[in-house]
Amino acid sequence: AALPEVPDLNPARLWRGWTFWFGPLISIAILGATLLALRHFDTTPIRDMLPANPIFWLVFVLSYMLTPLSEFMIFNRLWSLPAAGMGALLRKRLSNEMLVGYSGEVYFYSWAREHGSVTNTPYGAIKDVAILSALAGNLVTLFLLLPALPLLATHEGVIDAQLMTWSIAIVGGTSAIAVLFRKRLFSLPREERRFVLAVHFVRIIGSLALTALLWHLVLPDVGLSWWFLLVTLRQLLSRLPLLPNKDVVFAGLAILLIGPHVAITSLMALMAGLILAAHLLTGLLFGGGDLVQKLARR
Repeated sequence: AALPEVPDLNPARLWRGWTFWFGPLISIAILGATLLALRHFDTTPIRDMLPANPIFWLVFVLSYMLTPLSEFMIFNRLWSLPAAGMGALLRKRLSNEMLVGYSGEVYFYSWAREHGSVTNTPYGAIKDVAILSALAGNLVTLFLLLPALPLLATHEGVIDAQLMTWSIAIVGGTSAIAVLFRKRLFSLPREERRFVLAVHFVRIIGSLALTALLWHLVLPDVGLSWWFLLVTLRQLLSRLPLLPNKDVVFAGLAILLIGPHVAITSLMALMAGLILAAHLLTGLLFGGGDLVQKLARR
């Protein structure tokens, strides 16, 4: 008599199966986190601020898509990433912003493993791109600090000078470590690293410019140059790790610079609400679609 078939309990094979289920689980988690955030979001203060200007909505869409578009350029060069990869990059962004930081990189790794025709060794490239993104953000922050320090020094009561000094030291120290140990840290060739770093610089600077333009289109009474200054300060505060209550500090600086009559709090609430709505729409379109495709293939 034939012996009954014994299931394959090879740990390596079982481990490879996690990449199939991780994507749907991330999609479900993104949808749940977005719906939960919308449930507790108060839309009353921002309804009257919604701009009717079509230019605002075009700039908003471009600003929202800037990160996945820049990453598509990077991975298209590294892997010849197909157009279907844009959906994976959008889910990667949602995972990072709605769930846990760098969970998007884990998701994108699982997606690349599932699509073996894209690349057989995704880990090194994803790791290098993430590190270079952080490095570019740190370098832009340090560069922006030079003209901003005199302004911040005149408002000593708003920012703790000691915490700010330690924050700057951490940002500069981690950047220096990445540069010094680049040969051991990175797996991509030098030319590819330069390309990735250049794309990240363009993305960060472009994001700052588009954000300033969006704020100006909502509150046109404030000059565009003031919005560029404020978005620069916001970038600095977001990248300095030890400063507490960053939103409160930013609001205080904004009031000191352009006056209490400008509805900074409502503006920030408006932008947060629009981004949250965009996350929900993106999650429904790409997260739900990915989940349906996975279950159909199963």
